[in-house]
Amino acid sequence: MLYRKGPNCYGWHVSVICRYARINPDMRSVPGGATVTMATPAADWNTLSPMTTGPGRTARDLFMAAEEALVEAAFCTGEFAGAERVFGEAQAVAARDGDREAEALAFGGLGMTHHYRNIAALVVGSAPADADIVAEDGLMRRALTLSQEAGNTAGTARALFGVGLVLQVLRRDWDAAMRYFWQAFGLAEAVEESGDLHGRSEIHRHVGFYYLVEDVRPHEAVRQLGHSLALRERLGDPRRIPSALVALGEAEMAAGNIPHALDLLRRAVPLAHEAALLPWRIADAEQNLRDAEAAAAEGRLG
Repeated sequence: MLYRKGPNCYGWHVSVICRYARINPDMRSVPGGATVTMATPAADWNTLSPMTTGPGRTARDLFMAAEEALVEAAFCTGEFAGAERVFGEAQAVAARDGDREAEALAFGGLGMTHHYRNIAALVVGSAPADADIVAEDGLMRRALTLSQEAGNTAGTARALFGVGLVLQVLRRDWDAAMRYFWQAFGLAEAVEESGDLHGRSEIHRHVGFYYLVEDVRPHEAVRQLGHSLALRERLGDPRRIPSALVALGEAEMAAGNIPHALDLLRRAVPLAHEAALLPWRIADAEQNLRDAEAAAAEGRLG
């Protein structure tokens, strides 16, 4: 995992679920109230359907298409051009229509697109260019400004979280990051009330990581990461559940609860394979399982 301290370690957890595959169409809510039907994603999300991106689509329609494309790119294909293009279209439509809430969503989506590109560099052992970090930070802060101007509490929480991600993951400054994460944490209920279960899950996830590796309190990490997992299970998107299982498994390991950690990680690995994660994501889940099995074999059963 990448949540280890040291001069060459970055504060980001590498196990995230990648694909909404082999399932029935589902309904997801757009932050702000709209809904969109989701089916199994196409093999290439860089060729987005004209139904979701063509003339007459609202900024929020475009945002949802781009968001789904980003999940596919970040966790399956590594191809971000389609998501970036449609987030850009969503931002332009929102600006034209004077919809600041939707424009903030689009800027946040563009920021997350940059974020996953930067993560891809970290995964292969490269440090992202400072210009790329600055660009990501600028997009996250623009989303924050627009959300605050619109008086959108949920959007503000999401954007605060985005700024915190830049500081934690790329700047490796937990102290600065937590100033934003704590504000987002205080508004997390509004994120859930807006229909964004994943957004709230992410907030609890990173607070949990803070207690796992920085202000080390393993039992509080278990509590926060358990809440994150529960939210993802409620969401029901199989791409997002294995990473939550792995994170909670790591926290249970740190708390000395090896049998529970094993149960969680033994769930995570087959789910990760079934969801067709990128190879390095599957490898991370498998490595965590091996670590737990080794701890159990040594008799450290908690």
